[in-house]
Amino acid sequence: MSFSRKSLTAAVLVGALALTACSDDEPEIDETESVTLDYATYNPLSLIVKEQGWLEQELDGEVNWVYSAGSNRANEHLRIEAIDVGSTAGSAALLARASGTEIQTISVLGDVEWTGLVVPQNSDMESVADLEGRTVAATHGTDPYFFLAQALAEEGLTVEDIEIDNLQHGDGYTALDNDSVDAWAGLDPVMAEFEQDTEFLYRNIDFNTYSVLNATESFLEESPDVAQTVVETYERARQWALEHPEEAAQLLADEAEIDPEAAKTIIEERSGFDISPVPGEEQAAVLSDLAPTYVSSGVVDDQQSVDEALETLFAPEFAEEAESAE
Repeated sequence: MSFSRKSLTAAVLVGALALTACSDDEPEIDETESVTLDYATYNPLSLIVKEQGWLEQELDGEVNWVYSAGSNRANEHLRIEAIDVGSTAGSAALLARASGTEIQTISVLGDVEWTGLVVPQNSDMESVADLEGRTVAATHGTDPYFFLAQALAEEGLTVEDIEIDNLQHGDGYTALDNDSVDAWAGLDPVMAEFEQDTEFLYRNIDFNTYSVLNATESFLEESPDVAQTVVETYERARQWALEHPEEAAQLLADEAEIDPEAAKTIIEERSGFDISPVPGEEQAAVLSDLAPTYVSSGVVDDQQSVDEALETLFAPEFAEEAESAE
């Protein structure tokens, strides 16, 4: 974990200073190969990397795994440096950096359609405009929340025009199923699992902000070679998923405890694995369009904070090297 890495680095530096006092030779500081990263059912590639044990094979140090229930949880893990690498939506990564968390996006995992606005089958609502004055379950700081905000904005509404029940993704569906809320800003794999029991009120892939991999700046500075290995291993997982979609779906079904057919829909229709891993103009354009929503929904104080965060969010060199090595 980050605490131990920093302690180790400090100890090495103290030893190096001592050696310098006695010798003209430059001391060699070995980079630790340990890494702590998350896995999540909304990120099937993480499940592949974890299941296959590829990182453990590639690195001499320890590989630790931490579960993230949503982008908000991954952001919190990154903020307190409980993990070095975490997977989120692009919108959540930008929010974290705009809020002061020193992370950078090092790889794009998929052009996903993993969220939509969901209502019960017997709902009387026919459009997003009908949400005015209603209660909607949504997880703050995640793609479904910002999807909801953008959908409302298209109708001239804001989050102030509805009541938001801030629930983690699975709990959001439970609330919908119990008629505790009128609608749910859903997220796969839960959304796909219960698709037969619900209806989509609104879908728009353009309001989904990519699945991305982020790392703390301290990790990138202290262990760039390990970060490179992580990105290359994720590229191996992406290729494996494209070549073995049925096996990838089964792995997701087992981990998320969902129906294999729902998992197949996610892997084959909604994950968008056939994409360049290099974060760049396409992702920046989507996030730039989203940026005003951060301010209007009150999650960021001003536009300047978002703009400055977006300018420094991407660290494309890791994915560029991984892509060129293929």
